[in-house]
Amino acid sequence: MANDDSPKSGDLPPYPEMIMAAIEALDDKSGSNKSAISTYIEENYENLPPAHASLLTANLASMKEGGKLAFVKNNYLKPAATAAADADAAEPTPKRGRGRPRKDPNAPPPPPKEPKDPNAPKRGRGRPPKAQGRGRPAGKSPAPAPKKAKVVKEPKPAPAPAADASGSAPAKRGRGRPPKAK
Repeated sequence: MANDDSPKSGDLPPYPEMIMAAIEALDDKSGSNKSAISTYIEENYENLPPAHASLLTANLASMKEGGKLAFVKNNYLKPAATAAADADAAEPTPKRGRGRPRKDPNAPPPPPKEPKDPNAPKRGRGRPPKAQGRGRPAGKSPAPAPKKAKVVKEPKPAPAPAADASGSAPAKRGRGRPPKAK
């Protein structure tokens, strides 16, 4: 079964050691994701605790925060591997902030605007009138329609409540909003 030298012995090494061994063994240049690391550990080590998944997540997070692992695009790498990968990549652009960017104080002033013709008609305030020929004529509003007189109807007498055989309580209303009175 298991030799004394194999990692399948009874006592487990600490999780950081198992994680580093898994990343080295998987040897992927873009790094190894959490599920690949977990699968490697499950295949190569016996007697894992029932909380293996949560222990792995916690140890990966602490190693990432401690700088022992680098986390790039959902993959875990050794920090030395990320430095080499960053050296190969072009200089990354800084992340843009939110909102409108500030004006550059060293930028040259904008070119002067051409002077306006003093004889040109001034543009009025507000929305310009609609073009002629489309829809109703501009500037003319239709005459308001005469109002109709309201017709008052006499309310219908309410129906007498139906008496039950016992004669004590009126009929129960149904659920929901009652229908609109006509």
